[in-house]
Amino acid sequence: MRFISTKVHGVIDYLWSIVLLASPWLFGFADGGAETWVPVILGIGGIVYAVVTNYELGLVKLLPMPVHLMIDLAMGVFLLLSPWLFGFAENIAAPHVVLGIMAIGTSLMTEKEPRYQVKTSH
Repeated sequence: MRFISTKVHGVIDYLWSIVLLASPWLFGFADGGAETWVPVILGIGGIVYAVVTNYELGLVKLLPMPVHLMIDLAMGVFLLLSPWLFGFAENIAAPHVVLGIMAIGTSLMTEKEPRYQVKTSH
């Protein structure tokens, strides 16, 4: 069931990306390894593709919302599995797992099309 509007999803995108980007420093695992760089790179990427998504909070509106949601899902799965893929699960895993689950959940619960109408000039 998709009950999160694309507008709400946009707010979640920017907040999630900022928290993800800052998570190594917020949660004390900014040691410079994969545990640090995975969330930093994904956080930057999240901001970039939010900016270019065709929804209420996108600035450039190039990326269709269904594609955005597929990227969210893939990023969430990658983030969730990253502690085991890169071998740092014994040191830190909870932020990666929790933020990964959030990305997966919001990707599956968000409407596929924005509610606003695209204005055309005549």
